[in-house]
Amino acid sequence: MHKDAPLAHVASLAAHEQGKFWEYHDVLFEKKKLKRDNLLDYAKELGLDMAKFEAALLDDTKIKAVNADVSEARGMGATGTPAFFVNGRFLSGAKPFEDFAKLINAELTKAGLPVPPEAVVQ
Repeated sequence: MHKDAPLAHVASLAAHEQGKFWEYHDVLFEKKKLKRDNLLDYAKELGLDMAKFEAALLDDTKIKAVNADVSEARGMGATGTPAFFVNGRFLSGAKPFEDFAKLINAELTKAGLPVPPEAVVQ
């Protein structure tokens, strides 16, 4: 949710249109630089059609979709990443496995479902 994230989000949608979402995702997380020039460089590295990619960065439909995602996340209490929701229960920030397991196990128990033995935590 920082100032460079929305354009990176749009760029990911643009890469998706060319069948390279996950490859682009991986590059973003590996390189961690999200300025426009960086985003263009990553697209070139992946062999994307640059004319289509650059046009997609200006696509109002994609920009509106990203803005809607951000608004929805903020409305649910997320102010940054990572943010997780398990059956509507919010976990903010990078958490250890045990925190997720406790929350998921509680939800499974509440629903009357078995907790997998490997997920039992103290």
